[in-house]
Amino acid sequence: MATQSSPKGKPSMRIAAMASAGAAIEWYDFFIYGTAAALVFPKLFFPADLPPFIAQIAAFSTFAVGFIARPIGGMLFGHFGDLHGRKRALVTAMFIMGAATTLIGLLPSYAIAGSLAPLLLVILRFVQGLAVGGQWGGAALMAIESAPANRQGFYSSFVQIGVPLGVVLANTVFLITSALIDSASFNAWGWRIGFLLSVTLIGVGLVMHRTVAEPEGPAPAREEAPRSPIWTVLREHGGQVLLAGGAFIANNVCFYIAITYAVAYGTATVGIPRETLLTAVMIGSLAMMPALILCGALSDHFGRKGIFVFGAILSGVWAFAVFPLIESGSPVAVTVAITVALIFVSMMYGPQAALFAELFPKEVRYSGASLGYQIGTVAGGGFAPIIATALLARYDTSLSISIYLCVTCVISLVCVLLLGRRRNARS
Repeated sequence: MATQSSPKGKPSMRIAAMASAGAAIEWYDFFIYGTAAALVFPKLFFPADLPPFIAQIAAFSTFAVGFIARPIGGMLFGHFGDLHGRKRALVTAMFIMGAATTLIGLLPSYAIAGSLAPLLLVILRFVQGLAVGGQWGGAALMAIESAPANRQGFYSSFVQIGVPLGVVLANTVFLITSALIDSASFNAWGWRIGFLLSVTLIGVGLVMHRTVAEPEGPAPAREEAPRSPIWTVLREHGGQVLLAGGAFIANNVCFYIAITYAVAYGTATVGIPRETLLTAVMIGSLAMMPALILCGALSDHFGRKGIFVFGAILSGVWAFAVFPLIESGSPVAVTVAITVALIFVSMMYGPQAALFAELFPKEVRYSGASLGYQIGTVAGGGFAPIIATALLARYDTSLSISIYLCVTCVISLVCVLLLGRRRNARS
C-alpha cells in the first residue's frame, strides 16, 4: 500500500534532511556504545581479574541489552506516534537518547563503584534502546509521508544514511581522542568525551520541534484512530510484522559483525591496530551513504523486493570472504572486506524503510513498521557479536562465523520473498 504524496512538495527534502540529521546523531549515540563495548568497557566496568574472553562477553552483553529494549521502545513510541503524531514521538525519543548517553559518559568505573557501575551501565543502555526503538519509525515516516508518492524510497533513504553517518561520527570521535591523548588517559577518561557530546541531540530535537511540521497535517483524531494501534496491528497484520522482522535479520547481523565484532576480532585475535580497523569501518560507512541513496532511488523504479533480495544473496556469498581478508592483516584487505560488506547491506537497508511503511495502513503504520524493524534487530544485531564470539571460542575458526552470516541471509531471503507475496495478495 503506497502512501499519499504530500500536498507541499518543496518542504519534503527539508523534512527528510532534518529527520536524517536527528537520526544520525541518535545512531551516533547508539553506536558509540558499541565501539566502547569492543575497546574500553571490558576493562572499565567489570572486575579486573575476569579473563579477557569473559569480560568481552560481558561488555557485549550490555551492548545487547539495548536491542532487547528496542521492541519495547517501538511499541511505546509507535502507540504514541500513531495517536499523537510522528514529530512528537520522534522529538521525545531524541530527548531521552541524548540524556541517557550523556549520563553514560558520567558513570563511575568498577574500580570506584563496584557492582553498581555495570548495573547503572545496563540501565542506561536499556534507556538508549527504548529511545532508538522509537526513533527510527518517527524519522522514516516523517520522510516518507511528506515525500511525493513516486519518490518515497529515495526520500526515506536519507533517514537510512543516519546509520552509517552515526558510525562515522562515533569512530571519528574515538580516533581523534585516541590520537590526541595517550592510551592510559583514553581508557581512564578520554572515552567519555564522545558520550558527553551527545547532549547536542537535545538541541537538534528542540530545533525540529520548533521548525518542522507534521507530515500530511495532524495525526488522526482519537475517534478515527484505533485505541490501541499495537493491538490492532498485531491482530490484523501480525504476519507482516513477523516476516518484516525476519527480513531484517541479515541486515542487522551482517552490519553489526562488520562494525562491532570485526573491530574486536581484528584487535584481539589478529593483532591489527585499533586505528586501522576504525578507519576501515569509517571508509565502509562513507561508501554506504551513497549506496543507500542509490538503492532507495532504484527501488522507486524497479521495486523494493528485487533490490533487497539481490543484497541478501550477495551478503551471504561475501560472508565467506570477510574474515580471510581481515586475517590477512593488510589494511587494504581489511578495508575492502568491511566496505564491500556494508555496500551489500545497503542493498537491503536502502529500500527497507519504504518497504516496511507500505505494509501497513497509516493509522497503525508507526506501530507496525517500528515493531517489525525492532523484532529484526533483537533476532539479528543485538546478539550477533556475542554469537560470533562464542562460535569462535567453540570452533576456533572464523569459518563458523561466516556460516552463521550466510544462514541469516537465507532466512531474510525467504522472509522477504514471502513478504512480497503477502503484499501482492493484499493489493
